[in-house]
Amino acid sequence: MRRLSTFLLVAAVVGLAACSSGPDAPVPSATTAPAGAPLIDEDFPDPDVVAVDDAWLAFATGTSGLNIRVAQSPDLASWTVERRDALPVLPAWASAGRTWAPDVSQRADGTWVMYVTAQDTDSGRQCIGVATSAEADGTYAPASDEPLVCPVDVGGAIDPSTFTDDDGTRYLLWKTDGNCCGLNTWIEISRLSGDGLSLVGEPTRLLRQDQAWEGNLVEAPVLVRHDDEYALLYSANDYGGDSYATGVARSTTLLGPYTKQPEPLLSTSGSGGLFRGPGGQDVVRTDDGDVLVFHAWDELYTYRAMHSVPLTWGADGSLSVVLPSS
Repeated sequence: MRRLSTFLLVAAVVGLAACSSGPDAPVPSATTAPAGAPLIDEDFPDPDVVAVDDAWLAFATGTSGLNIRVAQSPDLASWTVERRDALPVLPAWASAGRTWAPDVSQRADGTWVMYVTAQDTDSGRQCIGVATSAEADGTYAPASDEPLVCPVDVGGAIDPSTFTDDDGTRYLLWKTDGNCCGLNTWIEISRLSGDGLSLVGEPTRLLRQDQAWEGNLVEAPVLVRHDDEYALLYSANDYGGDSYATGVARSTTLLGPYTKQPEPLLSTSGSGGLFRGPGGQDVVRTDDGDVLVFHAWDELYTYRAMHSVPLTWGADGSLSVVLPSS
């Protein structure tokens, strides 16, 4: 791997694909971050980063009694974790205690929409709901008394992620949670309605676990477009240890078929142990290139801190990370 010099992170618009504040949003400033150091050195798993006005926001899986955590940064390097709940009231269908992996994006009318995983009270499975807020850093309120995605027969659904194609069509991706009950896991995609509060048509299956390093599952999808290809990043294997890793698959069409790169994009062994169980990723697009934001375990495996590394694209469209120098 190439060694990392300090790198400048300057915000660019991602649309709803990788959490943007919209095409006319002011661009926040940025600065350098210490190589290899956590951006947030406390429990902040499954980060989702958005640019808004002259700052950045990161949302994450809740801990310490909070449903959804949120942090702010002026530059993508120095972060302040807010001691509040971005989603203090769960939707009527959900039970407390298992609220995961938020995805936040902005609608055309300026409303901010959060897709979030929670436990469906009736079935006991994880399902996906939607909440809204007038401000990105506001308090999100449930937009429906019913889950948006809740395929109980295949184990439920987790890890929502939005994507906007070049024609402006918006999509939602998620993972079917089949590993809960001995079933396959699938990354699926469906078109969203204009207001983002419902799905249009039937979902399409994009990929499932079929590589040795993936173990029993794939999850945490993030879709980006690069030139004439689509790149689908995902996490795989057991999140609780070193086997968890980030992979990537590519396709020339949105709905596939997707071809996986044979080795993980980022893994414990591939990073020389610098990042332990890296996953739950998001992609932030910047003027100086794309950046992978992800969580990884601390040295004692007691919490998952937030990190970032630059992404690079090969001439053939392959994707790789630039590891910090040791």
